[in-house]
Amino acid sequence: MNDNQSKDGANKQVPAQASGQTNGKRKAMLALLGGGTLLAAAAYGAYYFTYARYFEGTDDAYVTGNLVQLNAQIPGTVIAINADDTQVVKEGSSIVKLDPADTKIELARSEAALAQTVQQVSTLYVNNRVLKAQIAQRQVDLSRAEDDLRRRLSVEQTGAISTEDIAHARDAVKAQKAALQTAEEQLASNRAQTGKTTIAEHPNVLTAAAKVRESYLAYARNTLPAPVTGYVAKRSVQLGQRVAAGTPLMAIVPLDGVWVDANFKESDLKAVRIGQPVKLTADLYGSSASYHGKVIGFSAGTGSAFSVLPAQNATGNWIKVVQRLPVRVQLDPAELRAHPLRIGLSMQVEVDIHDQSGSQLGAAPEASFQTHVFDQYAKEADAEIDRIIAKSQISD
Repeated sequence: MNDNQSKDGANKQVPAQASGQTNGKRKAMLALLGGGTLLAAAAYGAYYFTYARYFEGTDDAYVTGNLVQLNAQIPGTVIAINADDTQVVKEGSSIVKLDPADTKIELARSEAALAQTVQQVSTLYVNNRVLKAQIAQRQVDLSRAEDDLRRRLSVEQTGAISTEDIAHARDAVKAQKAALQTAEEQLASNRAQTGKTTIAEHPNVLTAAAKVRESYLAYARNTLPAPVTGYVAKRSVQLGQRVAAGTPLMAIVPLDGVWVDANFKESDLKAVRIGQPVKLTADLYGSSASYHGKVIGFSAGTGSAFSVLPAQNATGNWIKVVQRLPVRVQLDPAELRAHPLRIGLSMQVEVDIHDQSGSQLGAAPEASFQTHVFDQYAKEADAEIDRIIAKSQISD
């Protein structure tokens, strides 16, 4: 074998060895990749079955709250507006004022009518004493007339008195009896109008007082207070505007009581229950702020069912669309104060479904919304009525 043949054999052995090494590396890489994939699948399976399957989440969630409408309670002309959009107003503060001229006149008229009624009713009670005195006087007169008649009858046989005088004495007794009976009937009639009641509780006074209360409330409602503390939104009222009763003037949004409506797919709601804890984040703050709440209720229907034009799937061809059901989530008030939210903001929601003891229907907590800013109107009206009655009564 010459030198050239030796070199050719060596050259053929080098590529064969390199190819074998490459195949070995490829097999090792494939084995490593397969092992990694299996390991990742096992890790994900362990993660899902031990943790992830106990949580349901959605990013189709938005902040919702109450929009408290401020409406005109009586017709009138707007003369003052004390708040504008984006401003904070306190519960009970004066927001809008109407011209009180017309209602003030009506109030004065009804107050005068009440005072006059009280005086008239007071006269009835005074007349009770007057009529009692008249009855006593009539009894004295009757007694005197009966004494005169007895004296005349005692001397009738002696001829000292004429028959005419005795007839006059009998007529006098009859007249006094009739006068006494008339006075007693007048007292009974007067007592029928005053018996078993006081001046303040007399029907005539109550009727006049009701008119004063109505007029006073109309006068007081020229000032519209804020029913809740919150932010002004959707102001539409303008100075000089003539408004009718019920006209929307603006809305007040109490941001301290907002909640989140999370729209879950119908296929994700099987294990969601009332009372389950919820973790939320807002797109406004990102991961720097998290909220904790709980599921407090489910909507009675999907969004499409309550839309203005609900889908009519029974007509023609249709495409099945997975529906979403709103789930209401209550937020922690302390976290809400630390990181305020606004209505309509987007939220990320994750529900912990470990606890399956709750229900989906029939266990939602009862809600109650109240305002007491209008209670003072009725109290002030009653105080004004009491003042007029006390002032107008006839003194003994």
